[in-house]
Amino acid sequence: MSNRWGQQFLVTLLLLLFSLFLAQSAFAHKIRPAIVDAHFSSDGQYKFTIKANLEALIARIKPEHDETNKSPQALEYDTLRGLAPMQLQRRFEDFQAQWLGSISIEFDGKRVTPVIDQLDIAPIGDITLARVSTIRLSGPVPAQAREFQFAMSGVRTTILRVKRAGQKELVTALLKTGVKSQPIALTGAVKSSAWRIFVDYAGLGFEHILPKGLDHILFVLGLYLLNTSLRPLLVQITAFTLAHSITLGMGLYGIISISPAIVEPLIAISIVYVAVENLVTNKLHPWRPVIVFMFGLLHGLGFATILAEIGLPRADFVTGLISFNVGIELGQLSVIAIAFLLTGLWFRHKSWYRQRIVWPISGAIALIGAYWTVERVFFASNT
Repeated sequence: MSNRWGQQFLVTLLLLLFSLFLAQSAFAHKIRPAIVDAHFSSDGQYKFTIKANLEALIARIKPEHDETNKSPQALEYDTLRGLAPMQLQRRFEDFQAQWLGSISIEFDGKRVTPVIDQLDIAPIGDITLARVSTIRLSGPVPAQAREFQFAMSGVRTTILRVKRAGQKELVTALLKTGVKSQPIALTGAVKSSAWRIFVDYAGLGFEHILPKGLDHILFVLGLYLLNTSLRPLLVQITAFTLAHSITLGMGLYGIISISPAIVEPLIAISIVYVAVENLVTNKLHPWRPVIVFMFGLLHGLGFATILAEIGLPRADFVTGLISFNVGIELGQLSVIAIAFLLTGLWFRHKSWYRQRIVWPISGAIALIGAYWTVERVFFASNT
């Protein structure tokens, strides 16, 4: 008996240490989408502000790699990441002609060549985190131009946000590498396909659960692990979904706003709570759905921060919001389905299910959440 428990303890300890390693590195090598703000002024000029991972661009990390450490150029990227801003700027100057070739700005189907006005590179900071640099471009809008298109190669995803002269409406588009945006009129109303908006924003919501939302994934897994019965899971997921839907909408409408510096540590604490409770009980106590609902409000604010950064087309605000939320729900259901296929389908009726599956996994989740809590409170990075 003691030997069996010793083996179980060793396996659990190794799992916890491995999970801590995953928690530390999960976001370190992620390549964020490039964010492009295009502004057209009344004096006939365009100005583009592009926020991107400059090291990944210079190292030529291919778009099919969403993490730098999965690329053959990972070593070069790591070297570039350790360069001071002036050193990295000199490397970019040797690369900028090629990079400009990867940017396509077209007016009425004719390509123009912008000039680089400014390059802002943050200090080295924490080299385990991605550094976002800002590149500013400008140029004249051709006379009588009616519409424009944009494309950017070399990055997996580009978020395009367009502010047109004299217009309050923000036009947004989600672009894959090298794919041109639909023609965007420089004046007048912009009509978007409702189906296109649904597909784009539902896909974006799904992506921010699987594979990018590790904190949300762990929270949902914590809900799943409480009990093998369907009812406790449905009660918790319903409470969580209702809550995050409320604050997602309220956050985007500007009704409520809380700093990510507060929200992110609390999200980490929510992960710790559900995991620890799984270690001490397998029953759905009355307070659990209430607490899950409260934590769901926090997760909704986290989703709102993501979506606010991307922007929603004013004319299709509700469609985009609902679509994004649908994507989140599909992502959550996928997490549960995968977890069930890996564990519940085969082992949920075994006498050792809690000891060998629920306890080790919940312990790992609690450790990750605790690590994130400390990191987000005391070691938050601005890079």
